[in-house]
Amino acid sequence: MKIGKKEFDFDKPHTYVMGILNVTPDSFSDGGKFNKLDTALYHVEEMVQQGADIIDVGGESTRPGYQKITVEEEIARVVSILEAIKTRFDIPVSVDTYKAPVMDAALSFGADMANDIWGLQYDSIFAEKEKNSVWDCGTMADIVAKYQVPVCIMHNRTEAVYNDFLKDVLSDLQKSVAIGQDAGICKEKIILDPGVGFGKTYEHNLMVLSGLESFRELGMPLLLASSRKSVIGLTLDLPVEEREEGTIVTTVLAVQNRWNMVRVHDVKKNVRAIRMMEKIIGIG
Repeated sequence: MKIGKKEFDFDKPHTYVMGILNVTPDSFSDGGKFNKLDTALYHVEEMVQQGADIIDVGGESTRPGYQKITVEEEIARVVSILEAIKTRFDIPVSVDTYKAPVMDAALSFGADMANDIWGLQYDSIFAEKEKNSVWDCGTMADIVAKYQVPVCIMHNRTEAVYNDFLKDVLSDLQKSVAIGQDAGICKEKIILDPGVGFGKTYEHNLMVLSGLESFRELGMPLLLASSRKSVIGLTLDLPVEEREEGTIVTTVLAVQNRWNMVRVHDVKKNVRAIRMMEKIIGIG
């Protein structure tokens, strides 16, 4: 899969690293640290040097109890840092938003990939009756299809209610893929994320992590985004700033199960963990 100018060989047994850049004042992990242009760019440079393969930019926190912001404010945050990154660095950039107008603006300014926490289903869930979209510009699937960029589809639900948890998550992801294909997104441009921490209980999140192998039956590239999430904090009884060891364990699990990418805050430590694990199991 080509993302920006970089070719990602998802047929090869290797786990790529997506570095997180939150340009928000209230992110659950690093709120306010990188919401100024100079500190954000310094952190991007740091992540590039540490081995990040792609940078994921988020302009609105999606932590529990997060403060919603307007579309205009999110666009202003994302576009300014996106333009600066694209000018200074030769690395693919994805944009993390569930708002179609924000994604439209970001992709028009050169973002290389879409990252949607609602798996292209926000419109079908939240649109008013007789309408197919929450937004005037169309659905998220319409926007991604318009630009023909890769998209990471994340699993999510409004409530953590399931009949057969893993089976239901797989089914939901397949539904998201179908929505994308119906809108004109090529299946070869889709990456799947099981959505650790979204629409799931603590026990559900553990089931995702213990069942990583089952997601490979979908036959599509897989991304694990568990970095510093609540499942780690609850398991170890640790605040967000002390969850890196737990994060690395989940990264090692991803490598063991031949997952294609991890989305992390601490690029350096996770890159090292991946290199070590891949060497041990003979794929590095």
